[in-house]
Amino acid sequence: MAALDGLPPLGDVIRRHGLDARKALGQNFILDLNLTQKVARTAGSLEDATVFEVGPGPGGLTRAILALGAKKVIAIERDPRCLPALAEVSTHYPGRLEVIEGDALETDFEALAPEGPVKIIANLPYNVGTQLLVNWLLPKQWPPFWQSLTLMFQKEVGQRIVADEDDDHYGRLGVLCGWRTSAHMAFDIPPQAFTPPPKVTSTVVHLTPNENPIPCSVTNLEKVTQAAFGQRRKMLRQSLKPIGGERLLEKAGIDPQRRAETLSVEEFCLLANSL
Repeated sequence: MAALDGLPPLGDVIRRHGLDARKALGQNFILDLNLTQKVARTAGSLEDATVFEVGPGPGGLTRAILALGAKKVIAIERDPRCLPALAEVSTHYPGRLEVIEGDALETDFEALAPEGPVKIIANLPYNVGTQLLVNWLLPKQWPPFWQSLTLMFQKEVGQRIVADEDDDHYGRLGVLCGWRTSAHMAFDIPPQAFTPPPKVTSTVVHLTPNENPIPCSVTNLEKVTQAAFGQRRKMLRQSLKPIGGERLLEKAGIDPQRRAETLSVEEFCLLANSL
């Protein structure tokens, strides 16, 4: 892709700007531009779409998104060292890349979202990735401002996102994702694809919103899942004791001897609505 967009190889960019990846920022850069294009393609057609990217670093994924025709990329970057490298990408794609220096956890993505389709594509920093996903799952209004999420996580987190009941990885995250989205793991990325290589395999997860999820209070659903999975090996009559226990289960018509990992998303919503 270096030949495709006429910009220097990422390795050269990193050396020239002194962009050693920093563990404190959860940074792991992908230098293979063919791989970043594969990630961007997972989001489907980018024509006429505005794409939010978190943690673009030296701009490898940013370049792939722009080369595949995104109308605009709004990139949130916390590391000021990366801004000169991203400025070079912006110059190459005039008017199509906006870089905002700041913390993604404190960014109001919904307020920044323009009219038209919005997609989020990101190699998320490991230390904030799960929280960012939860924030995007729980916006002020639903359907959300985004059309799809295409995100890189540690594989274990990806397994938690797509897990259903009776799966060892099933938990609060699986319930929230199963309630509001359709999610699947697209492909794995080995550690050696990153600089520096992490100790774990990563995976790309693609999520699209369910337009009409089961009507349910977000606050109540979080209370129920937190209590149930906080003591996941105990029977529900015990784990749900702080929020109603057997009385709540009887109201929802659920056997108090079951355990959290056996309940479907629909049953968790039923419990939340019974609070």
